[in-house]
Amino acid sequence: MRFFKFSVKLAIFLFLTFAIIMTGLYTYAYLSPKLDLKTSGSLFIYDDKEDLIYQGSSTNEWANIEDVSPNLINAVIAIEDKNFYNHHGFDYLRILKAMYLNIKNKGIVQGASTISQQYIKNLYLDFDKTWGRKIEEAFLTLELEVHYDKDEILEGYLNTINYGQGNYGIVNAASYYFNKKASELTLEEALILAGIPKNPSKYNPISDYDAAISRAKLVAQAMLNNNFIDNNTYNNLFKEKINIYGERKDNNLQMLMYYQDAVLKELENLNEIPKSFIDSGGLKIYTTLNMEMQTKLEENILKNAPADDAQIASVIVNPQTGAVQALTGGMNYATSQYNRAISSYRQVGSTMKPFLYYAALENNFTMATTFSSKATTFNLANGKTYSPTNAGDIYANKDITMAAAVAFSDNIYAVKTNLFLGGEKMIEVSERTGIKTKLKNIASLPLGTTELNILDFANGYATFASLGYKRETYFIERVEDLEGNVLYKKKKENKLVLNPNYTYILNEMLANTTNAKFTDYTTPTALTISSLLNNKYAIKTGTSNADYWIIGYDSDILMLTWMGYDEDKVVSQNIRKSARNIWANTIEDITQNKEMHWYDTPNNVVSVPLNAVDGKSTTDTGKMALYYFIRGTEPNYNLEQYVNKN
Repeated sequence: MRFFKFSVKLAIFLFLTFAIIMTGLYTYAYLSPKLDLKTSGSLFIYDDKEDLIYQGSSTNEWANIEDVSPNLINAVIAIEDKNFYNHHGFDYLRILKAMYLNIKNKGIVQGASTISQQYIKNLYLDFDKTWGRKIEEAFLTLELEVHYDKDEILEGYLNTINYGQGNYGIVNAASYYFNKKASELTLEEALILAGIPKNPSKYNPISDYDAAISRAKLVAQAMLNNNFIDNNTYNNLFKEKINIYGERKDNNLQMLMYYQDAVLKELENLNEIPKSFIDSGGLKIYTTLNMEMQTKLEENILKNAPADDAQIASVIVNPQTGAVQALTGGMNYATSQYNRAISSYRQVGSTMKPFLYYAALENNFTMATTFSSKATTFNLANGKTYSPTNAGDIYANKDITMAAAVAFSDNIYAVKTNLFLGGEKMIEVSERTGIKTKLKNIASLPLGTTELNILDFANGYATFASLGYKRETYFIERVEDLEGNVLYKKKKENKLVLNPNYTYILNEMLANTTNAKFTDYTTPTALTISSLLNNKYAIKTGTSNADYWIIGYDSDILMLTWMGYDEDKVVSQNIRKSARNIWANTIEDITQNKEMHWYDTPNNVVSVPLNAVDGKSTTDTGKMALYYFIRGTEPNYNLEQYVNKN
């Protein structure tokens, strides 16, 4: 009896304590400043001409609650928060039920977030799972509930929720998926839209129609259970395939969202930006995106894409600043939101060799330094052997110069050079240029057996393209709040990390990958696209079993392109041809009618005409190519009359 009385008193005490605390919290929330639902959480992204190209979490076409189809409103309430109109921000019985089920199943099988709580989460830049964030979200939910009625909260939620494919808000979603106003949605269309926010990348009907319909049927079941529809209506749903529109009225580029995802990822890592949209009242993000370049990139990808499931990642960078001007992380954002440009790591093949050859130039090699190119088994310091092969098992079986080895992408020459120098030299150059991935000192390193990220790789190549200045790639120029106050502005980098003389010589060697005068026992690796190019570029290609790369640049533009398969299938000659044509056509389209700039020869560099392959004196102009040397290191072939006296 005594225990029973104690339990009753304890229960009463706990209830009164809880009531007092909640009353205090609601009172404090009521006295807090009122949130502006139509500006909080707004996100505007602009290109490099400051034209608006994206709106997220809010929209100028804000739909009032009376302009939204009742079908959608009922579907959302049924699947997300059936007690929405009866609670004050938190559904305590639902929370207890979810806790019980999660404990019983030893995992998260059911959530208990209300529409009000989800709305607050939508206003955040990130979704940290820390207790501090959860407490902050809980308090903001109270603020929301005391300042607004239920219809206003639901209106805000419907106008900010993520409906997939870059569509935030019901106006954008209804227009994109069904070419309709929010008020015109049928029951079946409303069911599909109500099901998307559970997993926007999975349940939208563009990415996976069947998954979207399966989810929509669960929403319909929830509507039936909560008496929003009757059995007859439920049983006659989805008898026929639903027509999906899938286009935007303005910008319908299918790859632009990859760039926008990269922008948001960079935004999350800026310490100067408030952690929630609420704190800033919304953000205006001014990016480095060049819409002309982005459009040309997509057009050429679609024109040259192989007719299979190959994927692509490509970035275009201004090497003078590091600004990323265009990007795609796949063939079609609608079918795959995985951004290969910023998230994937792939073997880079022979595109790794320039880092080796720059190290060689720093260590007394010249363009004319020779090694024998023939099938070779190397005895390594660890007691093992290594037997690399050239593409197609084609070897010179004679001495070739470093210039020829670059043009042909000769693997034997590269491994000999790496072992002669010691792998740490190449690794140090890679780190100096801005590659962040930790490289292993292995004999095959110059053959690109290490996996790198394309954006990380762009840092290294941008350093070559800028004649030795390290300028890290970036997407965001500045960020402002909606009042125009600057919250963040990009600080420009201009650190010289490579010798411009050696970098110039390296770039001249890479330009020979399209030089027919190097044709000998094999052909230069990019010769097949030479007819497509009107300008001079430093170009390097690279291949692994599942990857093909082409990277090229001059002083004004750098473009990296990877093509391959997510499943690591072997890349065919068709894939290689597609990637080369995409690169060549895009870079030429972009530079058309623009004055392009190759590099001025440094004062300390001289040129000598020599035989392209063996580097010896020749009078055969058909085999003659310019070799570049640091003044004083050029060979003495009594050809002083040919030496460039810059």
